[in-house]
Amino acid sequence: MNLLKTTWLAGVAAASLGLAGATAAYADPNPMSTPAMTPPLSANPDPAAITIGGSKIYITGQITGIGLSQSNSIPGDKDSQVDLSNAQIEIQKSDGVFQFFVQAGAYSLPSLGTPYVKASDLPQETFHYVPNAFIKIVPNANFNIQAGILPTLIGAEYTFTFQNMNIARGLLWNQEPAISRGVQANFTQGPWAVSLAWTDGYYSGKYTTGSTLITYTVGKEDTVAFAGSAQFQKTDKSSFATPVAQNNGDIFNLIWTHTEGNWEVMPYLQYGHTPASTKAGLPASGSEWGGAVLAKYNFTPMFSLAGRAEYTSSSGDQSLLYGPNSKAYSFTLTPTWQFKTFFIRGELSYTELSGFTLGSGFGANGDKNSQSRAMVETGFLF
Repeated sequence: MNLLKTTWLAGVAAASLGLAGATAAYADPNPMSTPAMTPPLSANPDPAAITIGGSKIYITGQITGIGLSQSNSIPGDKDSQVDLSNAQIEIQKSDGVFQFFVQAGAYSLPSLGTPYVKASDLPQETFHYVPNAFIKIVPNANFNIQAGILPTLIGAEYTFTFQNMNIARGLLWNQEPAISRGVQANFTQGPWAVSLAWTDGYYSGKYTTGSTLITYTVGKEDTVAFAGSAQFQKTDKSSFATPVAQNNGDIFNLIWTHTEGNWEVMPYLQYGHTPASTKAGLPASGSEWGGAVLAKYNFTPMFSLAGRAEYTSSSGDQSLLYGPNSKAYSFTLTPTWQFKTFFIRGELSYTELSGFTLGSGFGANGDKNSQSRAMVETGFLF
């Protein structure tokens, strides 16, 4: 997508939001639960809405920009650059038996240990310009079914920048599916919430992946969750969005979330395994395990500091990280200030590799073992 089209999408989003605000009443003060967001950023508590046939259609969006400077860039990446991180709009109906959600626009997905891909290029290589779109049938308050392009059930970090504590996703997120196509059933009863999905995994177009998310609310301050995804049929599909090794493997998470006062802490563990498969073109097997702690502290209602520390390690002859048997760790700090729908945040991160294959690391020749990165993101959450 060229710059003209990017600008056009941003303009459409802004114009649509302005039209909705001018012609319709606003919703009750209640941020939309979709797309999901992890504090400190918060959605517009008073989203625009139009009423059609007695039902409210809510309209939200994000217009955000990003700046990045880093050491040891790999070929094709840049030492410094600025870009859009989101020019997106969401339209949804969230009441009644029939509900729907559509998210459209341009986006980038910065993550540690990988080159940055601009918003003008990334959608064409990944989830296109409608990254999420699904219908939801809600027969009662305890059960619903979704079908379409769905957010993953796996991991502790969401896909888009505005949804997360940090600007860039972490090393563990790099191993996880982000968006899948398929069907999903959700059930809640008391402190339990269970989701089951049948999808195409890492956006492969092959509907052979089963996944689940089981969450238990221990009390007002704590939840624990288990997430798992298993591949039931091997495929040689490989693309930017579909890494063949991960797509043919299984992955599991154990996540604990604790909130107390101004603190939110989220430790989680991850294990993944990819077996050898002649059909998938994988001559050897490999495993990956890792752990991370994400945390946030609110100094004031408007200012907070988030951090992330993580470690991941691989074994076996199949490369899942930076060559067989490679390891990596990272540290990230992200101060954030938000006033109503406007926010600005900075980020410092450090990533270090060990046991990596020469050519798979950082720097012009792939022989450097570390990368430091500074980022800033600012914009509006409508």
